[in-house]
Amino acid sequence: MSKHHKLLQAPKIGAAPFITFRAATEHIVTFVCVRKFSARRYQAYMTARRSRMQRTRSGKRIALTHRDIDIFTALSHYRYLRSTYLRIFAGGASETRFKERLGDLFHEGFIDRPSQQWQFADARCMAVVYGIDERAKRALNEYGSAEAAPRTFLAPTAHRQFTHSLLICECLASIELAALAKPGIRFIPWPEILARAPESTRSSAVPFRIPASGGAIIPDGLFGLEYNSGGKKSYRFFALEIDRGTMPLVRSSGNQTSYLEKLTAYREIIERQLYKTYLGVSTLFVLTVMTDMKRQAETMRLLDKRGSGPQFLFKSISRLTSPSPRLLLEPWDRAGLQLLSIDA
Repeated sequence: MSKHHKLLQAPKIGAAPFITFRAATEHIVTFVCVRKFSARRYQAYMTARRSRMQRTRSGKRIALTHRDIDIFTALSHYRYLRSTYLRIFAGGASETRFKERLGDLFHEGFIDRPSQQWQFADARCMAVVYGIDERAKRALNEYGSAEAAPRTFLAPTAHRQFTHSLLICECLASIELAALAKPGIRFIPWPEILARAPESTRSSAVPFRIPASGGAIIPDGLFGLEYNSGGKKSYRFFALEIDRGTMPLVRSSGNQTSYLEKLTAYREIIERQLYKTYLGVSTLFVLTVMTDMKRQAETMRLLDKRGSGPQFLFKSISRLTSPSPRLLLEPWDRAGLQLLSIDA
């Protein structure tokens, strides 16, 4: 028997083994001393055992770096982002050290790990999803960050549709990151579009609500792309829709919503060029990201049957766990028409 095991053996009273709290504490302290744990090794040991799901403050002093501010800025742009996205936005050669830094920022209250992500069976195998917290917001204000305008207009209750909201952020962030990596193209975020919209739109309580005769459409996202070729600039603007199959494609009753009816409302907005008068943009394409290839094929078939337009674009993805450049760089499907590339 090793001396370490001997140290942890309980004293005996009679024939029955028994250990008091004080004795146990003394044995553990002796064990730690014998093992010659340095304070640094002990801290690393305790840090490694911290829960991914619950915040455990250690009182560690956090000296913020420029990379931390870049992390906070990305999270102020997007309601939710996985660590795989944050690393590309903020940089960092070592993936392990970057994850450790995210852990420190989480446990010390700068950033959050939304609890909704842990409801999925494979959550522990996935890159962690983060959100901004109050200490990070204060840090951005103190550093005077001018780039904190959000890329989305998700409501404060977005956590109630967490999976949908996360996919919105992941798709927009994938397109922005791909644009940052490609010369001659610039991602135009929603606040920049709004800043150039008519005054009546800018003063609206819900400026992203595009009016139509049958009601109004609120896209999941709005953004633009600026193309610079040979010193000449051109633009396209996009409404993003995320379809996870929760809404029926068609309804027997016209009083109930369906995805095809939503696209019909978009067609009116496009045909009447309401996007020009309301948003002040030159074009509007509708990007639908679907999570089911068969549903996409059926949607395009029905849309083609009704008379589709060239501005309706489709792409299927099963899941995004890291940025997907193909949302920008690979052509999009169109019903009854040739594929369309949006990166040029």
